[in-house]
Amino acid sequence: MASVDPVGGEYDDSDSHLAFTIRYAVPGLIATSVLALGALGVGWLPIYGLVDVPFVHTLRTTDIGMFLSRVSVILGGALLLQAWLVAGADVMSGHIRDVRRLWTVLAIWIAPLVLAPPLFSRDVYSYYAQGKLVLKGVDPYTNGVDSIPGWFRDGVDPMWSQVPTPYGPAFLGISRAIAQVIADPFVAAIAFRLVAIAGVALLAYYVPRLAFLHGIDAPKALWLGVMNPLILMNFVASSHNDALMMGLIAAGLCLAMEGSMIYGIVLVTAGAMVKPIGLLALPFVGLIWAGARSSRKERFTSWAKTFGVAGFTFVATSAIVGVNFGWVHALTTPGSVRTWLSPSTALGMASANVLNWFGLGDHVELTVSVFRILFEIAAIVIIARLIFKPDGRTALRGLILAFAAVVALGPVIQPWYLLWALPLAAAAGLSAKELRTVLVLIAGFTLYGLCGSSATSDSLVELSDGLAALAAFGAVLLAVSVSPRERALFFGEPASHGLMPEDRPSIARHDQLIIGGPLAQ
Repeated sequence: MASVDPVGGEYDDSDSHLAFTIRYAVPGLIATSVLALGALGVGWLPIYGLVDVPFVHTLRTTDIGMFLSRVSVILGGALLLQAWLVAGADVMSGHIRDVRRLWTVLAIWIAPLVLAPPLFSRDVYSYYAQGKLVLKGVDPYTNGVDSIPGWFRDGVDPMWSQVPTPYGPAFLGISRAIAQVIADPFVAAIAFRLVAIAGVALLAYYVPRLAFLHGIDAPKALWLGVMNPLILMNFVASSHNDALMMGLIAAGLCLAMEGSMIYGIVLVTAGAMVKPIGLLALPFVGLIWAGARSSRKERFTSWAKTFGVAGFTFVATSAIVGVNFGWVHALTTPGSVRTWLSPSTALGMASANVLNWFGLGDHVELTVSVFRILFEIAAIVIIARLIFKPDGRTALRGLILAFAAVVALGPVIQPWYLLWALPLAAAAGLSAKELRTVLVLIAGFTLYGLCGSSATSDSLVELSDGLAALAAFGAVLLAVSVSPRERALFFGEPASHGLMPEDRPSIARHDQLIIGGPLAQ
């Protein structure tokens, strides 16, 4: 018997919960359990505490322990990708229609990672140390965490020890609260993971609602945008604060589209106060407020009101937390990293190598800076056009393209930056070609994350950024070519129509959100 799901899906309750759980939840549970086991050996830990537990000490100090830990991380990541693709084949073909059951599957997949040591990144320890800075009254926007004693013992990456924080006042308030009540850095890391999981929960709840508003099948949007391995690896296992930022932005966008504009703007602003890149969403919230039939004057009025509410929220939060607006200058902090994943940085480094080969000297700083500036100018032009010439697309689609421009043309690309756009893209809809591209990107960046993680460094498969990326995407193509199930998902019927409205009511909901579209005349 079919029932209507309040977030837009339909479900067939003929399968028992037990059978559904065994079929879809258990494979992912096994995968994340194996990942968590590997994290005990190669995850990031402070130099005291859990490392002294005999079993953990054995995993981290013996050859066999390190080998098993590394294999566990790589195997767990591969199993997670496989479990996600298998579930996706049934979601995309319409065999899974119950959003609530998918929520349960996601929760089961996450559970083993909750208490595991941080994997793939140790930024979470920097969050903790920055909270200590605020707690001691030190300006985190002009001082690095090396200003406080014991920062290295807390697990902070020395690369970030002398740089100011690029995070907003809301997240610094959370960091200060955690530093105030928790003395052990590993326990603090778990607290930050719970914050990140709260962000994932917001995504899991609001992405299906956003999808319904755009005429997109809610279970498909949830599977693609929230249940994918990049979310579990980077938002849960790594505990990146991008999870909370995107959860708040998704919630705010949804409330704004449902008519609660002030609450929506406050939530989107709260997301930007976690990580200021979220400010990019505000002009598109203004477009939502103006409406699809708005004139240029009405749009400017809505933008003024949107930024007025956001500015008040920013000032009030900064005053409560006790920090200034130094985050504006600190936004350049991530740009100090060079990675071949960034086209602008890659072109700059490649050009410097060519100049060096011709005996013209080492000019890597100059060439990288020039290409970064050119690409950043291009990003600004693209974003300005998306904001001021929005006709023909939904506001959410415009925001997705703006995030994509920032990532693709920015100075640094990290695998989790894809997640600024992916959950929203799943809700806004994707053509068949776009869907297949996204599937390859998710699978490729999942394997790239495993290749570039601490699980492979100094051992086994240590690879540079470029080689790791090529190896990862090559492995995806190989897997797709030899596995009928994955090949069908990538190239067959489930993905042949993309992620688009499927019936007349869905098409109508989508079309009425298109700015200047047929229903906005």
